[in-house]
Amino acid sequence: MPSRRIHLLGAPLDPVTLEDAVARVDEAVATRRPALNASLNAAKLVRMQTDSELRESIELCDIVTADGVPVVWAARALGHAVPGRVNGTDLMELLFAHAAERGYSVYLLGSEPGILSLARAEIERRHPAIRIAGTQHGFFPPGEEAAVVERIAAARPDILFIALGTPQKELFQARHRDALGVPFTMGVGGSFEVLAGVRKRAPRWAQRTGLEWAFRLAQEPRRLAGRYVVGNTRFVVLVGREVLRTRLGARS
Repeated sequence: MPSRRIHLLGAPLDPVTLEDAVARVDEAVATRRPALNASLNAAKLVRMQTDSELRESIELCDIVTADGVPVVWAARALGHAVPGRVNGTDLMELLFAHAAERGYSVYLLGSEPGILSLARAEIERRHPAIRIAGTQHGFFPPGEEAAVVERIAAARPDILFIALGTPQKELFQARHRDALGVPFTMGVGGSFEVLAGVRKRAPRWAQRTGLEWAFRLAQEPRRLAGRYVVGNTRFVVLVGREVLRTRLGARS
């Protein structure tokens, strides 16, 4: 990536647009040099403050995008020129269309077997020309991880989408970057569930106003309460302290 990379609360962030990210994919496919992508949201940023493995795996990524509007707001509050968010699901869906147009092959890793099958069917329905090099559900035991990596490498996809949770997807791609040999790898979290129709995505107005988290919390309150209620509070405190520290430093 160019030297424009910034750091937000100790986390790397590349101020790019969706179009910039797609151009990075084209570059990676053309050169066949593995490139890793990570999406940075408020919850992940908070977790990185205490999770050194997650932080190190994201620092290894070639492109780190602002997944949520709160990250964009925080960056701008600290004086960084970030053009806008590059949501992971938006990038994934754009890359499906781009891959179908360019003839790139994709590999789908993660989620439950049934959900993965539904997601694949939906991708092929939307993009009949897409080349799916293979699929692998995410419920394999640790002892089979090496075999999974070998199968993906043997399929030689151009793009690998990893639908695992945080930090599993970040650690997986960092751990196996060279062995996989995939030009572009990105984590997509629960996006396969959205494609499969088992989870609804927040409406556009919620995405634009930074309230996507509230929509997801309403769908899964028990599972996500800690992540969003506690995590978002910590995020606001972290950003507030950094803004105050920066302003006091500027005055002195």
